[in-house]
Amino acid sequence: MQHYSQLFIEIWQEACRHIQIAESCTSFHAIIAKYLPVEQLLIFRLNRTTRTLEPLAVSPHSEYNAPGLRHLLPQEAAILQKWAENDNPLRWNTSAAPPPEADALLQTHSTTGSWLAAPVSDTAGHTGFVAMRADNHNQFKTSHEEIIQKLREPLAAALQNDLRLRELHELRNAAEADKSAAMRRLGREKLSTEIVGSNGGLRSVMQRVEQVAQADVPVLIIGETGTGKEVIARAVHEHSQRANGPFVRVNSGAIPPELIDSELFGHEKGAFTGANTSRHGWFERADGGTLLLDEIGELSLPAQIRLLRALQEGEIQRVGGNSIIHVNVRVIAATHRDLPAMVQTGKFREDLWYRLNVFPVVLPPLRERKSDLHDLTAHFCERAAHRFGFRVLYPDQNDLATLADYDWPGNIRELASVIDRAVILGEGEHLDIQRALGGTYRTAENKPGIQAASPPQEDIILPLNTALRRHIESALQKTHGRIDGPFGAARILEINPHTLRAKMRKLGINRNAFRM
Repeated sequence: MQHYSQLFIEIWQEACRHIQIAESCTSFHAIIAKYLPVEQLLIFRLNRTTRTLEPLAVSPHSEYNAPGLRHLLPQEAAILQKWAENDNPLRWNTSAAPPPEADALLQTHSTTGSWLAAPVSDTAGHTGFVAMRADNHNQFKTSHEEIIQKLREPLAAALQNDLRLRELHELRNAAEADKSAAMRRLGREKLSTEIVGSNGGLRSVMQRVEQVAQADVPVLIIGETGTGKEVIARAVHEHSQRANGPFVRVNSGAIPPELIDSELFGHEKGAFTGANTSRHGWFERADGGTLLLDEIGELSLPAQIRLLRALQEGEIQRVGGNSIIHVNVRVIAATHRDLPAMVQTGKFREDLWYRLNVFPVVLPPLRERKSDLHDLTAHFCERAAHRFGFRVLYPDQNDLATLADYDWPGNIRELASVIDRAVILGEGEHLDIQRALGGTYRTAENKPGIQAASPPQEDIILPLNTALRRHIESALQKTHGRIDGPFGAARILEINPHTLRAKMRKLGINRNAFRM
């Protein structure tokens, strides 16, 4: 089992990324395949109340053609529930009759090859199942059952994260609908406040927003992660003639490839297994308003083709449907990627690029608009004080100087997190900016990530502190900034966590720079 310790570390790291499990499944598969002969990985969720089984994720995607809920027969549900209660893994090959649990779990899937499966339950009582398939030449062994037992805990954490993200997603959509309805009832056109920095570092950006808002053409917002692309997209929407219509945001990178058509364009009842009702896609939900396609560079090439048609013709067709549906939607695309470079390498369609790039808006990173730090910090201090129940405190000149000395790789999003930490650490008495930043700050000339990625040449003898700094930074990169615990940097470096923190303070290492 010692041989597989790295497998468990890597799986835990992926499970802790707090993303939808469909997005993590490909990474899980790649990690496990380095240690076990896994050809395919499937993850399911069982709803005991409604007796439904939902395939959450599969890798590779192309080998699975049955998305959506499957309603279980009473005997199937009883078999799976009993299996979950017994909490034991199962292993079988096609050379023998599969166990009844396999028939209940994989009814819509080919059961050829060697299989290894186990129930997965999280702390909230939700039940799932993980199944791995190998070909007949690389069958699973008895020793592999112990490995899947160890994998169930991180996979359960990933399942719980997935459920929470889905719930937040649904709540966000409901809140957006409630907001629109409330504005109509109150006779108000919009509910917005002035964007911090609109008269400073974002002056030119807001001028472009005002120019394009009434034009009703596609807008492409380009900027690093955390620069506020969604805020600017909402500003375009609220300044446009569509302000009373819905504003719908879709994270293009979070949609599994096999569900893109259903998510964007909807589906008809019976279009595929589990499609028990018709469903409106994002284009229909945004009809009369604005659709923000966030992280547009993450869309697959086939999805780009179908998106281009919807943009050009203003028409969509639901999955399993025959009728053409006309939609009136303004599309705003956002990305942190270099789309022209992706066009050159064939990863992004040139015709879609020209269609989206009608009016580009480029957001400056926070390091290029540090004149806004005072107003931004005051805004986040007021917001944090209100959220946490403390009196409002503002940074002094020393705090502002410390903040200005940092290069903010996470931009506005990182600044908001730092201020939240500073308010909490100060316990309402003061702002603990130094501790919130980890006691150090990274400047443009001294970026830990870049140093760690560029090892010194063999003929150069580095100063001891420099070599030690890079070694610690390598460990922090591997653990994504985590210090304590069985998967923290202190365990890798075999030193006490308090000792590691002391060395980090002395060497000027900021753990926040390595967090995912």
